[in-house]
Amino acid sequence: MHESSLYTGLFVSITLLTLLGSGLWVWASLLLTGLLTLALFTQVSVIPLSATLAWGSINSYSLVSLPLFVLMGEILLRSGISNRMFKALNPWTERIPGGLLHTNVVASTLFAAVSGSSAATVATIGKITLPELEARGYDPKLAIGSLAGAGTLGFLIPPSMVLIIYGVMAEVSIGKLFIAGILPGILLALSFSLWIAARHLWATRKKAAIKNYPPINWQTAGRSFVELVPILLLITAVMGSIYTGVATATESAAVGVLGAILLGFAGKELDFKSLVTAGSDALHTSTMIGMILMGAAVLSTAVELTGIPKDMAAGVAAAGLGPVATMILLGMVYLLLGMFLDGISMIVVTLPVALPIVIQAGYSPLWFGIFIVLLIELAQITPPVGFNLFVLQALSGRSIFWIARAASPFFLILVLFAILITLAPTLVTMFVPDI
Repeated sequence: MHESSLYTGLFVSITLLTLLGSGLWVWASLLLTGLLTLALFTQVSVIPLSATLAWGSINSYSLVSLPLFVLMGEILLRSGISNRMFKALNPWTERIPGGLLHTNVVASTLFAAVSGSSAATVATIGKITLPELEARGYDPKLAIGSLAGAGTLGFLIPPSMVLIIYGVMAEVSIGKLFIAGILPGILLALSFSLWIAARHLWATRKKAAIKNYPPINWQTAGRSFVELVPILLLITAVMGSIYTGVATATESAAVGVLGAILLGFAGKELDFKSLVTAGSDALHTSTMIGMILMGAAVLSTAVELTGIPKDMAAGVAAAGLGPVATMILLGMVYLLLGMFLDGISMIVVTLPVALPIVIQAGYSPLWFGIFIVLLIELAQITPPVGFNLFVLQALSGRSIFWIARAASPFFLILVLFAILITLAPTLVTMFVPDI
């Protein structure tokens, strides 16, 4: 790496970390760092270029899907669908080893497929399942830990806000990213459930069986499945339209919003006032993300113009590291960043540098989208800045580090899965059609 690039990289890193550490908004920290880098290390006209970059970062048809999916999730949060989902899942999970703990995984998986947000998934499902699991005598560590782990699926299972942002920044088809996330998401959910079942069987072997373990009622189970049909139809409509090529990701988001409104009013738990509140909250979230994208566009272009990504990619190539070793090293960097940055910030700050390295290592940008989401999921349950940990702290009253220890088995499962897709990239790409 050239000496000038090294000094520039240190300046960018120190400036950005200082601004973020001062408590300044993320978007402002990104923007100021980008403006200073452009002014000090390039010969461009800073203000005209920055204005063009900021506008171009949000003037994207693909990005329209983001506020639509956010709105869909906000509507579903207020439609009572999560309560009905939990009740419908109970008869199907009671007799599996681990019992109702599996509702954390299944309900999080289903809700992730319509909300797109990890924190929203944890908050919504946790409000329902944690009191019920506590009342039935389940191990609080496994109850809270499984929710922390399963809640991260909100970033991987489509629609995902993080995948949309990655797709726009990396210029990768959002529809293909959504489809690529389905199989890894399902396999992760199964892995979480297998761990829960194994822990339960071990506890039972040690005479620590869970109390209040009711027999299954197949008639009730059959009726409960009917409650799941609407949400399954909504998931099918959103993802089916993308997979078949009938609709783009943006068009399917519009279908999802319409479906969420119809489900909410059909369930008689959504009214005009709550619909307006959902729209207001979705606008707030989407605006925040848009500001972050504008600041990131300025910073990423500034970093690119200084030649840092090119020099780093050349340095990795010169080091002679193999593809797997390169990704392990990059993964360790992301694990470290995940202790201090949220998922969106991790993408917008690192992508200009990381993507050339990944391509140099022989991996596709599509595959890297899923890989980076897995690492962001790890960041969600990594102290001190793990947002799922904060949500669960508010729900349970436990300390951040107690929750982190409870979530540690699921953290390890995520790490192993990231290694698995690095060794077998086809797990991500095998079902992605040419759309």
